[in-house]
Amino acid sequence: MNPEELNEVVLHNSFEQLRLQEVQLLLSEKRTSLSTLRTGIAVLALPLSVVSFLVATSQMWDILEVLYLMAPLLAFCASLVGVGSYLVMRAVVRIQTFDRKIEGISREDDRVRDLVRID
Repeated sequence: MNPEELNEVVLHNSFEQLRLQEVQLLLSEKRTSLSTLRTGIAVLALPLSVVSFLVATSQMWDILEVLYLMAPLLAFCASLVGVGSYLVMRAVVRIQTFDRKIEGISREDDRVRDLVRID
C-alpha cells in the first residue's frame, strides 16, 4: 500500500469516527433534554397534587378565612405551572432538533444510518 492510499484510508476512518462521535454527542444532549422533560413533568405534577388536596379538604375550612394563606399558595402553584410548562416545551423542542440533526447525519453516512435506523 503506497503512502497516498494509506493517507486516504486514514482520512476516511477519521471522518467516520468524527461522524460517530458527533452522533454520540447529539444522543447525550438528547438524554439531557429527556431529563429536563422528566423534571418539567414532575414540576407540573406538584401544583396539581396541592390543588387536589385543597379541593379534597375544602369542607373543613372556609376560603374567606384562609384567603391570606390561599392567595400566595395559588400564586406559587401558578408559577410552578409556568416553570414546568417552560421546561416541558423547551425539552420537546430540543429533542426534535436533535432528532432532525441525527437524521441529517444518517442521510449522509451509510454506517450511521445502519446504527440509528429503527425497524
